[in-house]
Amino acid sequence: MAKAKRWAKELGIGALLVMVVLFGMDFLRAPQAPADFGHQSLQTLDGQTVTLNEKSQQQPLLVYFWATWCGVCKLTTPDVGKLAANGENVLSVALRSGDGSQLQRYLQAKNIEMPVVNDPRGDISARWDIGVTPTFVIIDKGRVVSTTTGWTSYWGMKARLWWAAR
Repeated sequence: MAKAKRWAKELGIGALLVMVVLFGMDFLRAPQAPADFGHQSLQTLDGQTVTLNEKSQQQPLLVYFWATWCGVCKLTTPDVGKLAANGENVLSVALRSGDGSQLQRYLQAKNIEMPVVNDPRGDISARWDIGVTPTFVIIDKGRVVSTTTGWTSYWGMKARLWWAAR
């Protein structure tokens, strides 16, 4: 019994340390939304012009900063596409991933459909101070309510969107 208590205590302390490190990394790598982020017009690959304020009024918006060359993004991008396919409010920003036709071919090859804003020179991402891909930003009614970086599961993204709606 004493051995089980010791193991439980050590597991608890280990889990707490991992959480502190992960939250600390998210804090240090968090993007900084530009002052006018909500009003900036963005054009998607399919020609739609949107603003983040407009897209986040009815339900929380997941803004997904990613790149075709990013190893972790290869794991998370299909899940973001699945969220979009299942009706979640998603807008992605492809950072330095080629021109529009290259990006379109990449998405078609991977069978991913989601709204994508191409950021070929990294201008949009630089304005947001994106230092890590992938970066996930949740915006609700024009206000940034959550950010995280690195790998996140489908259910983790879905939970963040659900939480933002509460």
